[in-house]
Amino acid sequence: MNHAKPLLFAVALASLTLPACTGATGEVEEQADTAEEQDVTSNALSFNALSFNALSFNALSFNALSFNALSFNGLQSDALLRESLKDPNARQVLKYVVSCALPASESISVTVQGTEFDFPGGLGLAPEWGEPHGSCGSSCQHWVSACVISRLDFLGKRTEISLRGDNDALDTSRAERGTFTAREATYYGDIFVEPQRLFACLSPGKTEIPRVCGPSIRGCGVDVLGSCDKLCGQPRLDGSFPDCRVPGGPRQKDEVFHAAVTVFLDP
Repeated sequence: MNHAKPLLFAVALASLTLPACTGATGEVEEQADTAEEQDVTSNALSFNALSFNALSFNALSFNALSFNALSFNGLQSDALLRESLKDPNARQVLKYVVSCALPASESISVTVQGTEFDFPGGLGLAPEWGEPHGSCGSSCQHWVSACVISRLDFLGKRTEISLRGDNDALDTSRAERGTFTAREATYYGDIFVEPQRLFACLSPGKTEIPRVCGPSIRGCGVDVLGSCDKLCGQPRLDGSFPDCRVPGGPRQKDEVFHAAVTVFLDP
């Protein structure tokens, strides 16, 4: 990406299969973590931040965001986005959006009320969004949404997770697959619409998702639709589920999300 200052570039960790992303729950001032988190992604995004109230008029407008390049120029030139980023919740969510969308070699620096905030890239699920005049179309929105949803946490607690799916950016190493063996759930949906659509399906044999939903899936901020083996296609070799459905109502077709992210935990 060839942007003028103050677009910053983070140091690329070329040896990583799945680049690390920051996972703290507070402001973005914490900046990117050191290279000690090397193989997996961290989660700690709170439901309070990823709620419609926190992401509309009082915070980050996803509708405005998706039509702008995910770059310094794209963010800084839009008055609505500049105003939105005054809200700490908006900055927290944008941190996860950037780390899901852009590769680890890139980072965006934005100045808000005289304070500079860095938003590091990480997974690179939608690198085209960061190109000059880039935007985030349907595929981009669904991959970024699945990634962001997968990083929600009931307690806002930092946890290392392995993200897998039918996207080259989510390729995993043998070492990672050998360490993170407990398949948790699969996440998909669309955080760019109103109201947001946050879906999950349970891994076969599972009845709860404690990390994301807490003690029960009843009342979970994510709509848990059932078992992945009934809602998705056959699992891939890495254990991830592709093509997950949202069942339609009477006389309605099921909606299929090709972009789905399956989380594995270190047991």
